[in-house]
Amino acid sequence: MVRPGDIIQPFRVAINGLVHTFRTQRHMRIHLYVTLATVALALALNLRVREVLVLLFMITFVLVAEMFNSAIEATVDLASPNYHPLAKFAKDIAAGAVLVTTIMAILVGLLVAAGDDTWDRIRVSLTYGSIGLPVPAKLGLGAIMLFFIIVIGKGLGKRGQVLRGGLVSGHAAYGFFIAGAIVFITDQPLVSGLGLLLAMIIAQSRWEAKIHSIFELTLGGTVGLVMAWVLFAILPK
Repeated sequence: MVRPGDIIQPFRVAINGLVHTFRTQRHMRIHLYVTLATVALALALNLRVREVLVLLFMITFVLVAEMFNSAIEATVDLASPNYHPLAKFAKDIAAGAVLVTTIMAILVGLLVAAGDDTWDRIRVSLTYGSIGLPVPAKLGLGAIMLFFIIVIGKGLGKRGQVLRGGLVSGHAAYGFFIAGAIVFITDQPLVSGLGLLLAMIIAQSRWEAKIHSIFELTLGGTVGLVMAWVLFAILPK
């Protein structure tokens, strides 16, 4: 308890909270190690002050989210020591907040590391179609975009979880995305057919395991094929 008029005690309490979080939360230690590595890399790359400030802001954002997550978990365990669906829901939401902030921090870090010139080339490519993205870049971009679409799709459904079941089959989406990319990249019908066949086998395995319905597999496969069509047929080569 902080006594009125005591200036030192609030700082001591805050430091105790930081130390306790670092000692007890493995993810917090990982975030701190990544922070040190990021700062060292920023110094090695001779980044500008503006870019370093952006990185420090995103790092702080992630650390604060992790601390709030730890505080919410401790509060939920205290209020509901036994299993309860609402308690699990609260913990899942807090963990999801950390995931969102971490993903955004990674994206910001990648953009800062790429530099203004690389970003300008990508923007010109997407806007005017004068410079095409290489195949690995399109595959990576499609994988990231599919992840968000799948998560949103699963959230719209009424059953299943993010990594199992749900309205949009992630396995089918990624399988048909890769198969569609093969179709648009190669001019070999045999190779294209084998890619589509492997994607169908993936979808069939999810149906036989009773994880997804035919509709969910079809929806996932359609999402993957549309993503491949947009990236490899519409965008310039």
